[in-house]
Amino acid sequence: MVNYYFTLALRSLKRNTVLTVLMIAAIGVGIGASMTTLTMFRAMAGDPIPNKSRQLFAVQIDNWGPKKSVVGSDKDNLQEQISYPDAAGLMNAHAAHRQSAMYATGFALTPSNPDLRPFQVQARAAYADFFPMFELPFRYGSPWTLADDDAHADVVVIGHDLNDKVFGGANSVGKTLNLDGHEYRVVGVLERWEPTPKFYDLNNNKYGKPEEAFIPFTRAIDQQLTTWGNNNCNGDTPPVPGWEGRIHSECIWLQFWVELPTAADVEHYRSFLNNYAAEQRRLGRFHWAPNTRIRNAREWLAYEHAVSTEVRILVLVSFSFLAVCLLNAMGLMLAKIMGRAGDIGVRRALGASRRAIFAQCLIEAGVVGLAGGLLGLALTALGLAGLRSLLSDEVNRLTHFSISDIAIAVTLSVVATVLAGLYPTWRAAQVQPAWQLKAQ
Repeated sequence: MVNYYFTLALRSLKRNTVLTVLMIAAIGVGIGASMTTLTMFRAMAGDPIPNKSRQLFAVQIDNWGPKKSVVGSDKDNLQEQISYPDAAGLMNAHAAHRQSAMYATGFALTPSNPDLRPFQVQARAAYADFFPMFELPFRYGSPWTLADDDAHADVVVIGHDLNDKVFGGANSVGKTLNLDGHEYRVVGVLERWEPTPKFYDLNNNKYGKPEEAFIPFTRAIDQQLTTWGNNNCNGDTPPVPGWEGRIHSECIWLQFWVELPTAADVEHYRSFLNNYAAEQRRLGRFHWAPNTRIRNAREWLAYEHAVSTEVRILVLVSFSFLAVCLLNAMGLMLAKIMGRAGDIGVRRALGASRRAIFAQCLIEAGVVGLAGGLLGLALTALGLAGLRSLLSDEVNRLTHFSISDIAIAVTLSVVATVLAGLYPTWRAAQVQPAWQLKAQ
């Protein structure tokens, strides 16, 4: 029976090509606009590490006090990063299952291959726990060890692209890299790893690519590698100029993440963090009540407004436009069905029930929705291509279609069109055969 109604629907759509094309175009344009913005929104708002997002926590400590306001902190007056004294204190306490202080830095890399010129490399200074904590996949080798952290070892983990560029994609474990004139031994090579957004450091190019090299935090401090990221002293200058002043100051420039597998671990760490801040107050460093927070990865993305209000508004506007398109399609469907009132009356007179008429017209609406969804996919692809030409390279990484996006577009189109067609279909089922036959 469904095949029969589907055949009738196709015949009906062919009878009035202009109205059919207009309906499909209205739905396709609405789907294209809404799916273009939704695809971008879903990529920006997605969970970058779904397996562990509820176990990974960003740490915040108020080391400036309530008299100094923090812009964009949702009125809790907490800094988004921490100072070096706090990072050192937390690392030495070993209160979490895994933990890592970290910061963005970089080098000038001088390749051993004379055919390659020196170039800059973005890097991250971190502890060994960084790799298992954030589940970085390895192509060759492994992370450095906790012993390497303690030894301030000259070791480096490099990314997939950097290994391809310098070593031609071969296993480079055991080889050395000249970074800022210093030799580092490669202990591991990563597979491609690109969390979106870069949740572990949202202050520095949140939709950019991950760093190309990773070295021990302790070695970076020894080498006095300056931060390539955000550094905020809130108007104050370090009490001592230079590197020593930096690491003893209350300037914030480090990120600190911990892994807490259980709810009990979370509560224990919250208590530890408050006790740590209270201890700093007793030592005379802080002069205010403890103010600390830990937020899991999803909470951190919301706190940092990883998806801007403007993007959310754009999604709302695009779906409002889709609603307008569906209203237009509904009007066209109603006009088309009312134009076939005579045919429907004859079918009713020949014994077709209202339920049969309703099913036939509803399937016809579904066919229109399917065609509109396919057109919407093509328009979405054009929309994303247009965005790629306007936006930065970092954002362009988000403008891609996945299988789930295609499924959403087609399903949304069919369901929305069927819902929009409910009223015209109901009107068709109410056609009185006697009136129509008399009019004939």
